Amino acid sequence: MNVIRAGRPADDAVPVNEVEGEIRGFVRKEFGSARRPQPVIEGSDNGAGQVNSLIQRVAGASVLEIEKLIAELQTLRDFLRSEGERVQREIAGYVQLSDAAMKSTKIIADSVTQWKGAVDSARAERV
Repeated sequence: MNVIRAGRPADDAVPVNEVEGEIRGFVRKEFGSARRPQPVIEGSDNGAGQVNSLIQRVAGASVLEIEKLIAELQTLRDFLRSEGERVQREIAGYVQLSDAAMKSTKIIADSVTQWKGAVDSARAERV
């Protein structure tokens, strides 16, 4: 039995990867300085420095969480693509199996019709 294999979709992964890379670059550029602790300036308000430090830590943690989420979503996307391709292959296999079953059924029905015709003509000759 021949199996029809679905081809990979046109290289749509390349533009997606480029866009994701650009997003990562943007996030790192915009929030990269938030991860690095700012030097303490003497004579500045210590309370404001603590608030600034807290904001930087929260933003850095958020960016890390977003990057983890992006990685998880990419893994899920790859899994769903592979499952979609597998389902397409399974469907193609069932289509071929269904076609073969229909052809076999037609051949059997034609044979039964011929046999019935032969039996009917044999009965007619006996009478």
